[in-house]
Amino acid sequence: MEISAVITLVTVVAVLGTLALTRIAPDIILMAALGFLIISGILAPGDALVGFSNPGVMTIAVLYVVAAGLKETGAIQWIAHRLLGQPTRLRQAQLRVLLPTAGLSAFMNNTTVVAMFIPAIQEWAARLKLPPSKLLLPLSYAAIIGGTCTLIGTSTNLVVDGLLQSQKGIGLSMFSLAWVGVPLVLVGGIFLYLFADRLLPSREGALEQLEQAREYAVEVVVAEKGPLVGKTIADAGLRSLTHGYLADIERHGRLLTAVPPDTELMAGDILVFIGAPECARELRRVNGLQPASGDVHKLDIAHHKRCLVEAVIGPDFGGLGQTVKASRFRSRYQAVIISISRHGKRIPGKLGTVTLQVGDTLLLETTQDFVDQYRYRKDFLLVSALNDSTPPDFRKAPLALGILASMVIASASGLLSILEAALLAGGAMLATRCITASKARRYVDLSVLVVIAASFALGVAMTQTGAAAQIAQWLLLIDGLAPWAALALVYVMTVVFTELITNNAAAVLMFPIAVAVAEQLGVSFMPFIIAIMFAASASFMTPLGYQTNLMVLGPGGYRFTDYLRLGAPLSLIVGATAIGLIPLVWGF
Repeated sequence: MEISAVITLVTVVAVLGTLALTRIAPDIILMAALGFLIISGILAPGDALVGFSNPGVMTIAVLYVVAAGLKETGAIQWIAHRLLGQPTRLRQAQLRVLLPTAGLSAFMNNTTVVAMFIPAIQEWAARLKLPPSKLLLPLSYAAIIGGTCTLIGTSTNLVVDGLLQSQKGIGLSMFSLAWVGVPLVLVGGIFLYLFADRLLPSREGALEQLEQAREYAVEVVVAEKGPLVGKTIADAGLRSLTHGYLADIERHGRLLTAVPPDTELMAGDILVFIGAPECARELRRVNGLQPASGDVHKLDIAHHKRCLVEAVIGPDFGGLGQTVKASRFRSRYQAVIISISRHGKRIPGKLGTVTLQVGDTLLLETTQDFVDQYRYRKDFLLVSALNDSTPPDFRKAPLALGILASMVIASASGLLSILEAALLAGGAMLATRCITASKARRYVDLSVLVVIAASFALGVAMTQTGAAAQIAQWLLLIDGLAPWAALALVYVMTVVFTELITNNAAAVLMFPIAVAVAEQLGVSFMPFIIAIMFAASASFMTPLGYQTNLMVLGPGGYRFTDYLRLGAPLSLIVGATAIGLIPLVWGF
């Protein structure tokens, strides 16, 4: 093996390790690798930057604008309420989740679809007295599987299609993947319908437990010379709160637990209430109570302009692995953390010492500007933003849906390429004011586009240096390995990479390896490329592998083991079905 191939392999391993084991942003890691490959002379600048001109990457960028138009006009919300309806039983609710979600995800951004469905499902759960944990993870999985049915269903499909166009001169049509994707939806959907109820936990079986699905501890202090001083707990009305209950009183450094209702309140008493997020809103209206956190008074925000926001920490949050105090949360975000919930349970103890993790749900006091700013970024996955206080312009929902339908028809009929149809659709969204240019810019996720485009450099380096061919030789050390067995091996490798790193980067890294395996076996490379498309989307076993999995982590009160319990058998079923069907459709 030449020295350039060795350097490339070491670079790839370093990138994989850094992505899997550190909190460094993926776009920084991939751009560092791209820079190293240029500076070391492994790649010419033109070859290293080829991803930034790839049609698949550009199509993804434009589709962000199309999805933004659908969201801002409320088109997805409009469809969701009509398709979901009003079920009366859990089985009926699960069916109404699986079918519409899979169908919509085939043509729309998965993240947008899931974001719009979550509030409707939470409403069901409250009304039917059902645990949301039985419905939200199937929602995410249905969106993932549904996205495999069309070329625009997931960004991974577009990335691999872009590689096929640039390296092999082959382009897939809109519904090329449907021959495998639709059976996967049926098989995966039946599995989820039959087993999700049995395999997922029921931590909130009764209404009382449901209300604690995102439970917080809220601390308030009895104001000096306020109207509550000298009153009993019962007289102050603190025993009849709708959304929470008084758990403890901290008085002069002593903790009073299980306090009786005739206990008199004293100035400076710190009252600890436990309940749903609405509890904090309820306490704010009680005259004579003030937030116990001193940080609230340091907010440079007028009291009447403050609001409560519930937010889930995302993968790009700057203070991951740090305590609340060390992360300088208040000064960084102009927001104060009132309470923290993890896996559906409140975290006790002093807030300042809590180490923040991906998936933690925060109850914040801040302004509406916070919601407007961070709903476009990945620092937080805002639960409160799903019930956005700014109502969408539903009058333009049919227009936005018409633009989407026109894009799909123009592409599927062969009249226009996917990129051309997407460019026209994005332009139409802007021209018809379904979305403004300023909002469209904020919806375009540059970090994702940079990760995808920069990862192309690794794929090119693996091909040019022979590193991909060497990996293929190692994979084919087993004498007489059948093509279907090699296909299964490529599929499994892609799934493992997807769970460890981003799905798009996994697809780009596996592309040259798959082509090299096919060449050394003397068979068509197309089945192996199609296998990469499906395997890179089949991220079911961890909340971090796919964004929709992370979005439901907090609202569903899930633990990491829940994803493994339902996701592992689903991965096996989806993988076996895909490996069985791909050779039949595409042939070796």
